[in-house]
Amino acid sequence: MVTGAASGIGRECTQWLSERGAHVALMDRDESALAALRDKVAVSGGDVLPAPADVTDQAAVVAAVDDMVRRWGGVHGLLNCAGITGTTGIRSHEVELQDFENVMRVNLHGAFVVGSAVIPTMLQQGYGRVVHIASISGKEGNPGMAAYSTSKAALIGLVKVQGKEYAEDGITVNAISPAVVQTPMVAQLPPQQVDYMTSRIPMRRCCTLFEVAEMAGWILSPAASFTTGFTFDLSGGRATY
Repeated sequence: MVTGAASGIGRECTQWLSERGAHVALMDRDESALAALRDKVAVSGGDVLPAPADVTDQAAVVAAVDDMVRRWGGVHGLLNCAGITGTTGIRSHEVELQDFENVMRVNLHGAFVVGSAVIPTMLQQGYGRVVHIASISGKEGNPGMAAYSTSKAALIGLVKVQGKEYAEDGITVNAISPAVVQTPMVAQLPPQQVDYMTSRIPMRRCCTLFEVAEMAGWILSPAASFTTGFTFDLSGGRATY
């Protein structure tokens, strides 16, 4: 299952996985974009299952997982890419509580909901891979991005906990912490916000969508068998811990 599958990292990873033979359930709120992605993947012979849903809607997420199990017999991996930035470019005391709560609801609560939905099936299988897209801002904190940075820091904390909780069950839970990736979400940020983030990357460039897909694909594979509770760096040298 890939959440946030209709655009950006989720779309790229869906295509990467499908091209390598994976059956993929596509979760996103944008039904028309999901349909377009389904048709695109089908042209190359991919087998996908659109699952139009909001990651914070527990009943809808559980129903989508049930559909996966009925169609393919199980759930081997979850790649959670769903996320929003909220209002940026202002200091913390200027952030509206409603906006802060909305970002936390999608980025943290949504991650908890989708993880909680797939893990029971993974426990029955004795195998599973869970990967969440976090952010360098969750490690270091980006000024002007209070809600987003806080939500990603909390997500990294959740990954640490769940990685330990399921370590003896054949299930790994990890995260990827990218710096700036040129996605539709990043394109909505103020230019000065993007310039600030890029200026702190020693490689002096954005991460590509393909680079994220390559890393996510490996972490989702059986080969990534002895790492759990970890946040993989993908920041061009900005973070080295």
